[in-house]
Amino acid sequence: MAINLRKGEKMDIGLSQLKIGLGWDPNPGTGQSFDLDVSVFMLNAQKLLPVEDNFIFYNHPLSPDKAVHYLGDDRSGGSSDGDDEMVEIDLNRVDAQIAELLFVVTIYDYEPRRQNFGQVRNSYIRLLDVAQQDQEIARYDLDEDFSIESAVEFGRIYRRGGLWRFEASGIGYRQDLGFFIDKYSHFQVNR
Repeated sequence: MAINLRKGEKMDIGLSQLKIGLGWDPNPGTGQSFDLDVSVFMLNAQKLLPVEDNFIFYNHPLSPDKAVHYLGDDRSGGSSDGDDEMVEIDLNRVDAQIAELLFVVTIYDYEPRRQNFGQVRNSYIRLLDVAQQDQEIARYDLDEDFSIESAVEFGRIYRRGGLWRFEASGIGYRQDLGFFIDKYSHFQVNR
């Protein structure tokens, strides 16, 4: 049975191969179509990307250590029948200098389209056990309004005492993807 997490709750993962499923449903009748995008920031202990290739997203889907694989961009905005975007992870392969995998979802072109997460419902992040035919082991449903935010840190996987843990974050921002790239980089990233 899956664990339902609340904002800020943490848990030990206890497995090495997993998938992260993320989903959302834009409210009907909000005008233009939505394009929500998942990004994974593979951060070191200083909360920075060690190299540009540790930024995983639709234009760069595989990490240098082959531990994180983004499975594709759903440009339809979201569907009501399951995960909209997924990331495969092999924690045994994560480079030793990586301390955290941060999962961020941004709304593409949110300003000209006047879009925010207040117009999106049923947002979640869930952890799936690959060895058990993608059985859900944990889930965090974002239940905040996020009425002005255009980006949300959904959750993070991090090392603590030699073990991998997951934290349900749910931190919203009125920013675009460039904000996160600047926040976690000490170099210029090609987007």
